[in-house]
Amino acid sequence: MFKEAMLYRKLSGGRVECFLCGHHCRIEPDGFGFCRVRQNKKGTLKSLVYAKAVAASADPIEKKPFYHFLPGSFSYSVAAAGCNFRCRFCQNWQISQLNEKEPVIAGQNLEPAAIATKALERGCKSISYTYTEPTVFFEYAFDAASLAKEKGLYNCFVTNGYMTGQALDKISPYLDAANVDLKSFNDDFYQKVCRGRLKPVLDTIIHIKKLGIWLEVTTLVIPGLNDSEKELSRIAGFLAGISRDIPWHISRFCPAYQQIDTHPTPGQTLRLAYQVGKEAGLNYVYLGNIGQEESTYCLSCQKKVIKRLAFGVSEIKLKKGKCLFCSTPIAGVFD
Repeated sequence: MFKEAMLYRKLSGGRVECFLCGHHCRIEPDGFGFCRVRQNKKGTLKSLVYAKAVAASADPIEKKPFYHFLPGSFSYSVAAAGCNFRCRFCQNWQISQLNEKEPVIAGQNLEPAAIATKALERGCKSISYTYTEPTVFFEYAFDAASLAKEKGLYNCFVTNGYMTGQALDKISPYLDAANVDLKSFNDDFYQKVCRGRLKPVLDTIIHIKKLGIWLEVTTLVIPGLNDSEKELSRIAGFLAGISRDIPWHISRFCPAYQQIDTHPTPGQTLRLAYQVGKEAGLNYVYLGNIGQEESTYCLSCQKKVIKRLAFGVSEIKLKKGKCLFCSTPIAGVFD
């Protein structure tokens, strides 16, 4: 189903300008945006992926990853095809990276109302728009999120953060949490590796926090690209400057897509990143994709308040968001 896009304006000569994401594509008649899933059809910008899901499943919320948002719960995870980045290391390239000359849109019909229904049937507390980039299936996510909210469900974006302030403001009444991939603190990295820019991502992170949406950040540490101590310190310092309570997920790289010749991230590098995060003043730093316990500890008494292993939560020692042992508040959204 094609649906008229949100957040665009018509230009002369049948062209349109999309201001959904940082690319601000100006699209000729019959042309596509950078994402390849938005097309100018006779002067009207259309979404080609509305209600067309390429993935839908119930996942532990920790898999997104969210560690301070409804821990131990399940989130119904939905994706449509496409992305507004071209990351060489993409983990989900089969559904995010489309043929640029003649995109074939995969997916099965799944209406927005059905998403909420399936989430409730599977005992999920939230819906996550994930796997690909929710910004490029914005209309689909927007309608699903608004319907989900009516049914008492939470909504989460797992995103590269390359959206405009207008897009974030539009979805904000229905968006409860976001995990943003901050892939680097180097604009050259974003341009060469992702074909984007750094500043829009930083602006999104700041804006999410100002809107009061629960925020977590993930950095995939790639050997030789973004793993220097200086780079990691700049990321950690930026996050700590916004809020020391932002959980920072430092994730281990594994070869994928066009980055298959790069070795997995050494444990020593991950430990350095963890130390850098703590020295910057971040209260919650986690090492991901390494198969070890990633628990949360009380900042005051140092007791373990959330025990995690392999996306599973086996123990929660919180009462109304406070440490069960000393009543110190733990940052996050807890039932």
